[in-house]
This record gives sequence, C-alpha cells and structure tokens, in this order.
Amino acid sequence: METINRIKNELKKAIIGQERMIDALLIGLITEGHILLEGIPGVAKTTAVKTLGKVLNLSFKRIQFTPDLIPSDILGGEIYIIEKDEFRVKKGPIFTNLLLADEINRAPAKVQSALLEAMQERQVTIGEDTFPLDEPFLVMATLNPIEEEGVYNLPEAQLDRFLMKVVIDYPDENEEYQILKLVTAREGISNEETEKPPEPQTVAEKEEILKLKDALKNIHVDKEVEKYMVNLTMATRNPEKYGIPKEYIRLGLSPRATINLYKVSKAVALLNGKDYVSPSDILSHIKDVFRHRFLVSFHAEAEGITTDDIIDMIVEKVPMP
Repeated sequence: METINRIKNELKKAIIGQERMIDALLIGLITEGHILLEGIPGVAKTTAVKTLGKVLNLSFKRIQFTPDLIPSDILGGEIYIIEKDEFRVKKGPIFTNLLLADEINRAPAKVQSALLEAMQERQVTIGEDTFPLDEPFLVMATLNPIEEEGVYNLPEAQLDRFLMKVVIDYPDENEEYQILKLVTAREGISNEETEKPPEPQTVAEKEEILKLKDALKNIHVDKEVEKYMVNLTMATRNPEKYGIPKEYIRLGLSPRATINLYKVSKAVALLNGKDYVSPSDILSHIKDVFRHRFLVSFHAEAEGITTDDIIDMIVEKVPMP
C-alpha cells in the first residue's frame, strides 16, 4: 500500500482529478491487463500514461493510429542489409513497457488486430522469429467518441482483450481551476509570481510493480463472493431469470468477463489496502469490465437503453452475498 500511495502522489503532480483513470492504469499494471479509454481530447489521457512511465521508470512509446498505418509500423519488420546480403529484424514501438495506442479506432481492423498477439500472448512474431515482450507490458488505447468520419469499429475479439473500458468525463469546476493554475505556472505564463510546480519523479521500479502482482495471491475471495461474480455474468446470458427483459441483450458475456472481474476486484482490494474482496470492490469497476463485452439489441437501442443501463439493472436484480 505504501508503494501505491507513493505512485499516486507523484502522478497527482501532473494529473488533476481523473482518479478513475489513474486507478485503471494501476489495476492494468498489477493484473497484466490492458485498458481502453474513451474520452474527448484534452482530458490528460496521454499525460497520465507518460507520467506513469516516468514515475515507475518504465519505457513509454506512443503510436498515433491513422488510416494509412500498417502492421509493421507497430510490430516492426525484416530489413534487407545489402552490404551483408542478409535480413535483420527491426523492432517496432510495441517493444516497450507502456504503449499508448492513441485513437485506435482510426486504423482499419488489420492494423488493430496486429496488437492481438502482443496483448494476449505477450509476444510478437516477425518473419520466422518470435520475441517475448518485457514485463510489465500495458497497452492503453484511446477512443475519441465524438468522431464519426474516418473511424472504424474495433473487432469484438479485440475489445474482449481489454481488461477494462473506462469512460473519462470532463473535470469539475474546481479541478478545471486547478488544472489552469498548474499548467500556467508550469509554462511560466501565470499572472502570479510563483515557483514552478515540482515535476513527477521516479518513486518505484518495475520490480515493485511485479511484487504488487504477486501480492494479489494473498487477497482472499470468499466462495460466496466468487459465486456472486459468476451470477453477475450469467445475468447477461439468462436475463429473464433475474427479471430483465431478454430482448434487451443480443449477446451475453464470455467467461473472460468473469475472470477479469475477479482479477480487477482483487486489484481494487489491494489498492484499498485490504486483504479480502468485498461486493463493493466488485461493483466499483463492474461497468468498466462489462460494458465493452456484451451487445445490446436493436430493441434496447430503440428504447435508448445502453450497456451501462443494463449493468445497473443486473446489479439491482442479482442478490448480493
């Protein structure tokens, strides 16, 4: 817990508010999961992952996804060396600890799917060679929800690879004011004579993150709590059993949803300094784990019912232990 507090305190030197995004990144690192962030431009998505790399002394790379991007721009490829009459592998930006896939839905499915092996197997195949990725490895992909032209839907198989989909909203009035004061002071354009705010410093190493991962083994999950997680997932497959209209859900959750809910709940308990998982830990991020994994029907969409609305129904109807 002391390590987590040190990391969060340093991140707050560069990021005002956005606690949910910060927690999501830490949960992703601890559980070896990947995070999909949906939010308008300018809400510190890039700043968050870049600062996290600095605080943890991890390598960081950013890829701006565009329609003309090709898989080798991400993975790398074989280059022919004329002088030596041989091919050599040039590794792409995916060989890093923290990868920011910015506006991932701007690239076609072929490019997006190039990430699948790396995200799931934590390795990259180039030609006849397979290269393992360093630990920890986290992909944080961003979606711009306001764009309608020049974007592609993410394949369902790829969406399911993301541990969580976190929706980032505007900062509130007080946070907006703090952001203004922080940025103007840091850039030296503030009307007030103040010293520049301290920059985030490295306060932990990758070994400490790996220790936090090992600490998950010590977080207890009661059998009734495990069954509660299973029931939450099953409610998307058999909604009528819980009094939820079956016609609202076109496709229910896969077992990966239950597994990831288990991982996230343990990580939340760890972040909160507990050694056991309670129902509140499960529900704190259930929307982030579920919202991108099942499909609502056209009937639900016609009534203006979203995935988040259905998750609210499930939480209300499924008995809590």
